[in-house]
Amino acid sequence: MGCCNSTEVCICAFPIATGAASRLISGYDSYGNTCGKNNTKIEGVPLSGRDMTENKYVFFLDPCNLDLINRKIKSIALCVSKCPAAQLKEYSDLKQFALNNGSYLCSYDISPTRYTSHSDRFTKCPKLPVPPSKSVPLLHRCIPVDIGCYAEFAQAFITFVSDNTVLRRVISGVMASKEIIMGLCLLALVLSLIMMVVIRYISKVLVWILTTLVVIGSIGGTGVLWWLYADHKRALDNNTLSVFGKEVASDNVKALLVYAIGATIFTVVLLLVMFFMRKRVALTISLFHVAGKVFIHLPLLALQPFWTFLCLMLFWVYWIAVLLSLGTSGTPVKNNSTGVVEYQMQGPLQYLVWYHAVGLIWISEFILAFQQMTIAGAVVTYYFTRNKSQLPATPILSSMIRTIRYHLGTLAKGSFIITLVKIPRLILMYIHSQLKGKENACARCMLKACVCCLWCLEKCLSYLNQNAYTATAINSTSFCTSARDAFLILVENALRVAAINTVGDFVLFLGKVLIVSCTAFAGILALNYQREYTVWVLPLLIVCLFAFLVAHCFLSVFENVVDVLFLCFAVDTKYNDGSSGREYYMDKALMEFVENSKKEGLYKPGDGDGREMKSLVSKKYLHVEGLLLDQ
Repeated sequence: MGCCNSTEVCICAFPIATGAASRLISGYDSYGNTCGKNNTKIEGVPLSGRDMTENKYVFFLDPCNLDLINRKIKSIALCVSKCPAAQLKEYSDLKQFALNNGSYLCSYDISPTRYTSHSDRFTKCPKLPVPPSKSVPLLHRCIPVDIGCYAEFAQAFITFVSDNTVLRRVISGVMASKEIIMGLCLLALVLSLIMMVVIRYISKVLVWILTTLVVIGSIGGTGVLWWLYADHKRALDNNTLSVFGKEVASDNVKALLVYAIGATIFTVVLLLVMFFMRKRVALTISLFHVAGKVFIHLPLLALQPFWTFLCLMLFWVYWIAVLLSLGTSGTPVKNNSTGVVEYQMQGPLQYLVWYHAVGLIWISEFILAFQQMTIAGAVVTYYFTRNKSQLPATPILSSMIRTIRYHLGTLAKGSFIITLVKIPRLILMYIHSQLKGKENACARCMLKACVCCLWCLEKCLSYLNQNAYTATAINSTSFCTSARDAFLILVENALRVAAINTVGDFVLFLGKVLIVSCTAFAGILALNYQREYTVWVLPLLIVCLFAFLVAHCFLSVFENVVDVLFLCFAVDTKYNDGSSGREYYMDKALMEFVENSKKEGLYKPGDGDGREMKSLVSKKYLHVEGLLLDQ
């Protein structure tokens, strides 16, 4: 990570050292002069090298001529000392404004006294009438006060809104009900926090509801298919159909037979899998129960999405600022067709933008990995502390400090692996979008297959990375060693992992649905008392979307806690068997699961390999990780 950070710092320092950051903030004219500074001469550009100390603002001759494709104003830019505060209708007004204020709005090679008669005034002077403008804070650009000059781009939308009665009512309803929308968004936030604690009490009910619905749905669907097959077979045997009707009925009977056989096989396999995994489902319920306790003892875990989102926002703002600075970096190059000076990076420096884009993905993944490592460290501390009253005062802060001090390299490796997989996937997605409608069906299918495979690989690696961070928090080992240990433990507990990732994910999905449903129901009741809002579609859609995003963020933290607890449980049962000197660290709920498994022969005391957990007896580890373990 140090390599990535140092290079990002170098990329940030490059535009500052070359003056690009100054050009971005102060602005520059079309001849390479930076406004507000004394400039050096550019070879081949007669109007360059001027002293613009007094001219601190950038003025565009035609500010409404937007080039949307290249994302810039397609107009000659000049450095002026003052933006015109009033409308200037004639060239005589331009002359009078220049003489009174010393702010020349025509090209530098035209004297203010010749504004009204110069032959090039139509191309080198601003388009009349000149709209009143004011400078943008910090960026020193003269921007028209009346944004109506951009009407040609907004006119279509405004006309559509004005002519569309329904859309106008929808938008007005949103503006009028903004207080209700904000209140419902706050309700979704509160419901998500409550769900993280309450879900441990309702998880068992949700699991059994899920199991019942799956059994009823699979058996019922198979029964309906066999009934339809028998009914169509009976109709075919009655010989009351025409020749064409018999052919159609015969095809339908064959199709229904295939569907019925396939559904029967699927149902039998599904029921067998559920039968053999029924005890593993009990582990999922126990983990949910313990995860709820974790949030009671470590309530600040619920704030992790806030800090992560804040860090991502700050980094993205920094990234965009550096990207804009890079856009004004490089060597000044004169465009022979327009005579305008543009700054372009040449040689190896032009690839800085691509490396900067890689840094966006890598550091974003690093920030997300930091959240996972922080959660893992706090939950590991909770799990392996037998006496919960001896927990550190701030387990999450302690976990963050340990991560910053010892494990940044681990996070850098894990996030870099994800970046290596994500970049090819994004490239293929870009190629697919560019070739849309041009490539043949085979190429389109191959591209989609490659994107799908890379997406699956990315998800698998993300899951393995998350468990590797947990193993690092437990053993304080390197990334590769932790990833290997985590992978072996996951393979040894493959059925348990499958149960947690299927049943557990579905339970969390039901939790998200419950939060969205409650928020939507409250929204309907609230809007019902405001009968003037005749169209509720957009307000309710905004509220439901926000509720789902909030629920997803918070319950994803809950899912992360469950995964960490499972790996801790797997390590605990591997190295301990409950005997004297090898007591379990697990919670009572998990202890009950182990005892029930022993009675039914699903777990044997000899499952551990007899070795001590190195991380739990190593004084070095205790010093490094700071865990309060009861030896």
